[in-house]
Amino acid sequence: MILIDAQGLKASRPNRPLFDDISLTLSDGDRIGVVGLNGCGKSTLLRILSGDYSPDSGVVRYGRGARIGILAQQPVLPKGTVRNAVGEDWRGEAMLDRLGMTGLIDAQTNELSGGQQKRVALAALLVSEWDALILDEPTNHLDLDAIAYLEEWLANYRGGLILVTHDRHVLDRVTTKVLEIDRGHAYLHMPANRNAGSGYAAYLTARIEREEQAATAEQKRKNLARTELAWLRRGAPARTTKPKARIAAATELVNRRPEAAARAGEIGLSLGNQRLGSKGVELHGVGFSWPGAKPGTAAKTDSGADASALVLNPFDHELEPGDRLGIVGPNGAGKSTLLDLISSRLKPTHGHIDIGSTVKIGYYDQLGRELNVNQRVREAVAGDKGQPSIEDNQLMRQFWFDGDTQYAPISTLSGGERRRLQLLLTLIEQPNVLLLDEPTNDLDLDTLRALEDYLDEWPGIVVVVSHDRIFLDRTVIDVLALDGVGGAAVVRGGVAGWLKQRNSAPTEQMTGAQRGKLISTPTVAAAELSQKPKSSKSPSTLRRLVTQAETALTKATAELEKVTLQMRSAGNDHVKLAKIGEDLAKAQAKVNSAEETWLALAAEAE
Repeated sequence: MILIDAQGLKASRPNRPLFDDISLTLSDGDRIGVVGLNGCGKSTLLRILSGDYSPDSGVVRYGRGARIGILAQQPVLPKGTVRNAVGEDWRGEAMLDRLGMTGLIDAQTNELSGGQQKRVALAALLVSEWDALILDEPTNHLDLDAIAYLEEWLANYRGGLILVTHDRHVLDRVTTKVLEIDRGHAYLHMPANRNAGSGYAAYLTARIEREEQAATAEQKRKNLARTELAWLRRGAPARTTKPKARIAAATELVNRRPEAAARAGEIGLSLGNQRLGSKGVELHGVGFSWPGAKPGTAAKTDSGADASALVLNPFDHELEPGDRLGIVGPNGAGKSTLLDLISSRLKPTHGHIDIGSTVKIGYYDQLGRELNVNQRVREAVAGDKGQPSIEDNQLMRQFWFDGDTQYAPISTLSGGERRRLQLLLTLIEQPNVLLLDEPTNDLDLDTLRALEDYLDEWPGIVVVVSHDRIFLDRTVIDVLALDGVGGAAVVRGGVAGWLKQRNSAPTEQMTGAQRGKLISTPTVAAAELSQKPKSSKSPSTLRRLVTQAETALTKATAELEKVTLQMRSAGNDHVKLAKIGEDLAKAQAKVNSAEETWLALAAEAE
């Protein structure tokens, strides 16, 4: 059954075309992910498909009697309580609990933050009956448990589904097709058959093939253009129709240009950073309770959820140069509060925080910098200078704000473009400690990959609050797990280690406090290890050194394999073989040294 049929859709923003001639059909069982660069028109397309926005041209038809459920990027809730918004039966309460909103069930909808409103709108959507769902960034503002639940729910949903999301795990698990919007054109990707992989995998494969084909076609054009140009320069005869036509074709071939790239090169995140000394950020017995709340009563946390007055029990932690720490836990557990404490936006109610004299903190927070939507992009970047400098113009181009977009009012930017501007304004100050609160919200896939690569080489301290499993896997070494009842504990093995620990624990019949003790209590193996002679290095330093040693070993092994291949292809050239033999010995020595270093550090870290 066809649920939505869109033909020839065209849309634009003021002074900026988005896409042209997009056609899409959604039938029962289709699961279509929509991807593309920030500002390409993904949310606009969903608004058109939902009937909320009229296209410049084209038409959208709906199946007879089709019930279409819509989650907008910024949903609007009815007045009244959260309970009324989702329905007053048990299903609404259960869905709110799944999405981390139980504590606000009797709150007024107009008192909720934007993220809370989205969770309530999603809960109301999931408890109703729909033939098709149109979801714009449904995983934003959800914690890992809620995302896992939503992912499972969507995987079992039997109706038609169209969603925009930058969560690669969800795209890979849920979609069977991916619609890519690229430079105004649409490409629909799907696996060869339903058992051949996800729509996301098909999109990645097809995108690589399209780029390779474009590069091959351009090389062929250049080669043919050189031949034709040489013919023209020899003095081509012009007396007959055939030579005249060939001259015209040759001229068109020489003057033709390939389609402009969607973006000019890779995003330039490397804006430099101030030198960070040996001392980073030290938390000594740091705890936090919301002021004015009595013990045992409810208090509003940084996320707006109701929780006990105590947010964080006093704990110690040390952040050293090179540390990569992820902070995980349920919504309302105090993750953003902890970042606010480190950045001095909040003062701890217990203990104190020592910050090194060379530390300069850059805070890319969940809500983003306060942007004046009436400003233009160039005015926001220039700041108090009034007019952007040459360096400012270069930085805007590095962050994919080209000549036209630099003059665009911030109000016309997409959500992802605003987040990219906020990232530029954070990095332009050259911090050496980066606090990232939900950095993946609204950023497109290309920007996410660039940010991951940038953090991989960045020398400073990185602290990340995120519910994007792939981003956490790529960027952090350890996680600090907050249990929602004040407990905080470092868990080895990153987000995968944390999830494994939680999944292996019999938590169904435990209270929240018991789960907190489970996270904080060392295992028998850990207790035995604690009796071994302690290393002179701190745990965070050891973890960083082990990671660096692993990277060095990987590079040395790759170099050894490269030299080995050279030897196999050298044939009987004795001079070349002698030189390669020397290189091989050096490469093997590097591998041996790197391996010994890694083994020693790994043993010390155990």
